[in-house]
Amino acid sequence: MTRVNLAEAWPDGFRALYAFHSTIVESGLDPVLIQLIFTRASQLNGCAFCLDMHTLDAQAAGETPQRLLLLDAWRETDLYTEQERAALALTEAITDLIGTHVPDDIYAEAARVFDEPTLAKVIMTATLINAWNRTGITQRKAAGQYKPQPRR
Repeated sequence: MTRVNLAEAWPDGFRALYAFHSTIVESGLDPVLIQLIFTRASQLNGCAFCLDMHTLDAQAAGETPQRLLLLDAWRETDLYTEQERAALALTEAITDLIGTHVPDDIYAEAARVFDEPTLAKVIMTATLINAWNRTGITQRKAAGQYKPQPRR
């Protein structure tokens, strides 16, 4: 079955989501942290297109293959910083709202390790990738064709 191409069917809506994406990427939040958030939520949501894209973008931003391979088990390794761990826990809670409703302890840890503007950026980054995952999965976007853009 052919699925709707959102960028073609509703260009204004797609441009708005892409503008949100650009705002996150240009926010000053660490590019590696952005890609870790994007990748972890995409793992949880099962979005192959986004996993392909963001693992490649993460490596282009300087992330190591080892940390990407272990991202699904980040709690079991000491390869991630305190801030990364807080962001990953918060991303998981935001991604699984039905199961977690973002528990107070996870939010409190993120609020402890990030100042308010950075915490807001982390929350919005997790929110953004969940939107992209849902559009990618709904459109059945195929993985394997993405090429990272050169860093500016």
